[in-house]
Amino acid sequence: MFAVIKTGGKQYRVVADDVLKIEKVAGEVGDIVTLGEVLAFGEGENVTIGAPLVSGASVAVEVVAQGKAPTVIAFKKRRRQNSRRTRGHRQLLTTVRISEILTDGAKPSKKAAAKKEAPKAETKKDDAPAAAAAPLFKAPKGKGDDLTEIKGIGPVAAGQLNEQGITTFKQIAALSDKDIAKIDEAMPFSADQISDWREQAKELAK
Repeated sequence: MFAVIKTGGKQYRVVADDVLKIEKVAGEVGDIVTLGEVLAFGEGENVTIGAPLVSGASVAVEVVAQGKAPTVIAFKKRRRQNSRRTRGHRQLLTTVRISEILTDGAKPSKKAAAKKEAPKAETKKDDAPAAAAAPLFKAPKGKGDDLTEIKGIGPVAAGQLNEQGITTFKQIAALSDKDIAKIDEAMPFSADQISDWREQAKELAK
């Protein structure tokens, strides 16, 4: 039996045991998630088509992995205005395995895989919150710069950078390629985007 599902604004034709990447759905690895937007299902010539969805039909999927798509770069330049903007986007993706196609309001028969509990480490009560909230970099003392002067950094992005200890033009100008890779991995900014900020910061830090 096959089904045509809609998720993340896209349509997919799936059968049991298919593995595909879709836009992020909430869930941990091993969880069983139900996708309820089924446009059609059937086998051979016996096909039920929804209007637009098939009532009572759903597809159960098992979360295999959570990840990101390759970075997409958007570059905008205004002629004769000394203006340019580089933005990067990495779509969050979930790899899923089609578990079963359900009809008539049926519930998934497969249960989520049992999660292994990590051994509890002995930590001091006061140390646990500090470790969880540790920023990527150590913020320098004194008042920080207005990072929104860098083209491509808005108020929200500036706040996110400040939370990770990046508060001055001098810090951004001094970022190494290794630092940029670390930010790219932990924050919603691309390596090309951060590299562009670094070049602008070198001029502002003079």
